This record gives sequence, C-alpha cells and structure tokens, in this order.
Amino acid sequence: MRSFLINFYALFILWSGPLRAQQIPVDDEIIIGRLKNHISYLASDKLQGRLVGSKGEKKAYSYIIKQYKKYGAAPKGTTGYLQPFSIRRNFKNPHGSSSDTTGLLIHGHNAVAYIDNDADKTVIIGAHYDHLGYNEYGGSTYKAENAKEKPMIHNGADDNASGTAALIELCYLLKQSNFKGNNYLFIAFSGEEEGLLGSNYFTKNPTISKTAFNYMINMDMLGRLDTAKQSFAISGTGTSPVWSKVMESIQVDSLKIKYTESGTGSSDHTSFYYINVPALHYFTGTHYDYHKPSDDEGKINYKGELSVIKHIYNLIGKLDKEPKLVFTPTKEDSTARVSFKVTLGIMPDYLFEGRGVKVDGVTQGKPASNAGIKRGDVLIKLGDIELKDMQTYMKALGKFSKGETAILFFMREGKEEQVNITF
Repeated sequence: MRSFLINFYALFILWSGPLRAQQIPVDDEIIIGRLKNHISYLASDKLQGRLVGSKGEKKAYSYIIKQYKKYGAAPKGTTGYLQPFSIRRNFKNPHGSSSDTTGLLIHGHNAVAYIDNDADKTVIIGAHYDHLGYNEYGGSTYKAENAKEKPMIHNGADDNASGTAALIELCYLLKQSNFKGNNYLFIAFSGEEEGLLGSNYFTKNPTISKTAFNYMINMDMLGRLDTAKQSFAISGTGTSPVWSKVMESIQVDSLKIKYTESGTGSSDHTSFYYINVPALHYFTGTHYDYHKPSDDEGKINYKGELSVIKHIYNLIGKLDKEPKLVFTPTKEDSTARVSFKVTLGIMPDYLFEGRGVKVDGVTQGKPASNAGIKRGDVLIKLGDIELKDMQTYMKALGKFSKGETAILFFMREGKEEQVNITF
C-alpha cells in the first residue's frame, strides 16, 4: 500500500505541472529591510561572535525570542522559549578544527517557538545562530599575521546570522499565510560550530512528539548568493521520494539549484536525518570569508537571500495539504566522515558543477598558497589520485601525512599545470 501511495503521489506531482510562484504576503522591500536589521544586530561586534554559552549567545537568543513573540509564535522550549543543554564535547570539530577540547563541558541554549494550526503533523524549520566568537574553541580559517596579534571577533554574518534571519522571517510569513496543513516548529540551534550540539540534543530531547515530525528544513549560510550565477545548493533530496518531483515544479526568480541526495553533512539537518526525518539543507555556497573575521554584514546579498526564502516558502506551500512525507535513507556523504592529517588550505567552491575541485579561496601560509595555487584554479589530480569531486578530494587528502610531497595537477585558464605540494 505504501509503495502504491508513493507512486500515485509522484504521478500527481508530474501531472500538476510547473507551480506558479506563491507570493509572500508582504512587500519584498519590507522583508529585505527586516533581514538587514536582524543580520546587522546578530553579526555586530556587541555580540562578540555568538560563541555557544557566552554572553553574546545570550544576547542573540534574547533577540530571537523577542522576534518570536512579536510575530505571534508560542514558546516551545523546556523553559519558555529556551531549551538549555549541557554537553561534554569529546569528538572532533566537524568543520576541521584541530584544537583539542576533549572533555570540555559546554552550556548552550536552543530557542524554540511554535505555530499551532491544530494539525497532526509538524514541519521543523531550523538554523543555527552560534558562531566562533574569538575562535576560543577553534575552527577559524584565518591566519594571524604575527603571534602577537590579538584574537579577532568572528561575526559570522553569513554563517549563520543569515540563516537565523531567514528563520525569523519565515516565522512571520508562515504565521500570515494560509498554509494550515502543518504546525510549524522554529528552532534556532546553538553549538552547531562545536559539533551539531544543539540539534543533536533536541532530537534526543524533543519538545513535541517525534511522531508528529513531518520534515525538516535547515538553513545554513543563505547570505552570499552569487548574483551572476544565481545558483545555490539544496542537499538531502534523497531523504524522501517526494523532494525531487516537488523541486521540479517550483521556479522562483531565476534561481538555479544544485541538488545533492545525501541527508548527512556538517550542519543541523544531519541530526534529523539520523532519526529518520526527511531533511533538506539550503546553502548559497562558501566564500573567501568563511570562518574568518571578515564575514561581515556588508557583504550580504539581501535580494539573493530573499529569493531563497521565497523558494522555501513555495516548497512549504506546495506540500501544505499533502500526506506526511515518507523517509528514505541515502548514501552517506563520506566527506563528513573521512579522516585526514593534512590540508591544502583551500576553500572549495561547493557549487561547482564541473569535473574536479574549484578553488574559491586560499589560506596564506598553507601548502596550496605556498605552491602558488590561486582562486579560480580547478584541481584535477593529487599524486596518482584523480580529483573528480569533493568526495575524491577528501579521500585523496586521507592518503597523505605531514611532511610528504606530491604533485598537484590543476587547470588554470584552460591550461593544465602542475606544482609540487608539501604538506
């Protein structure tokens, strides 16, 4: 019976044809203005980088809760809107930090709100609001010019004040909408940068019944849409048979989307995937300022972020009256699990669709920089290992140890070149 319903639903989506974009119930410029207000505050120096458990985290969650109240969403934490958690961190930072914080007891707070439409299923909309602070726990890609340089605030405007701002505005938009087929649970997670702490805690200690979970949408880094390419990524499309057909039916502005089926990765959707909840991750791509003090508000593409928010709004509307989504497991994203001792010191372009790994940024003082690799180069082979994509790139790094040398082959302006890389 289940397979019949899945096949029938897929046919229904195919027959329904392209979906005309559902208009958000407020003028674009108003939403853009509010997004700017949210990000300007959350990514300001006064919050000192929103490190989990810090005074900056408290200022951030206080601001988020104020917006929840303003937009009419009810508290759904364990203490009002808050869900405090304390977790002893004893695993590696998923973002590549080499700092050892094994055994550190971390205190954080998820901020949780609820729109009750008296439905039997609930959509979870999430974004992490924490960032790196002064890089106390590691994770920064910034290299100090000298040993005496003072620690710098990592404001995380894109990562992830942008996703948090989208969370707040979707709370408003869905409260105003006629999408009443689901309840909506909004979760601003903390501790994501230290290993998905907040989302992991929530899935083990949910504030509503897990049986009501329909699907989850995670928004992490929505603020740097490339205006020229108009492309962004959605991962997790293999976590339900419904996603691919629904996605084909939605067109917002001139957005181009790169889809990935895997339900796992280094952001909070992964926690929900592991409890068998269909989950998507919206992401406009990495950039030179990722995990650097230079990730500031002035670099946010607000019109681009609004376009992504509209896509999410249309997706939710498309599924409003549909049955609860069926979960399907996916091939795990092995890039999140590969262990390696070395790094090239590049920021890959995760939206690159060609063969190889395109360099979007280079960290000074690291092997790639020392060898003359530049932004825009496409890495195609490391030693005797072909670099077809991010997975093969990560696997290739896992073959080397510090001090070893290998030949790196790359394309620059249409010409193949090679350099010696010393790790």
